[in-house]
Amino acid sequence: MSSQFIQLSFDKIMQTRAYTVVILMAQEKRFAIYTDPRIGKVLQACLTKTPGVRPNTHELMYRIFDSIEMRIIQVVINDVQDTIYYARMFLEHQMNGLRHIIEIDARPSDCLILALTNNQVPLFCTQAVLDKVILVEE
Repeated sequence: MSSQFIQLSFDKIMQTRAYTVVILMAQEKRFAIYTDPRIGKVLQACLTKTPGVRPNTHELMYRIFDSIEMRIIQVVINDVQDTIYYARMFLEHQMNGLRHIIEIDARPSDCLILALTNNQVPLFCTQAVLDKVILVEE
């Protein structure tokens, strides 16, 4: 199994009452991640820069990360089993002159929100994931 990372880009989001479909693109291949409609609403608000009445969870996370001088350095979708995706979020923290990298298991939908709301966070998948996904046609 290959652990080569493939850069992903956001293609589009489609929303129904029952679910949200996030289309991602890698190497001219498009695939879908299905998630809860509430996640879709948050993603759409983030992408359109629509301010909320109160901070969302991802905004809270960024405030916590800022307060402890930690930053997200990348997100990797590292597995797919049936139609369930798995992701890892990599955080960086400088402490006592040392750089610490922390790897956290996370839902891809949460990672997508964090990556898409902060354009500096690269989003990847492994080659093994790209080989397993069901491709989406236009």
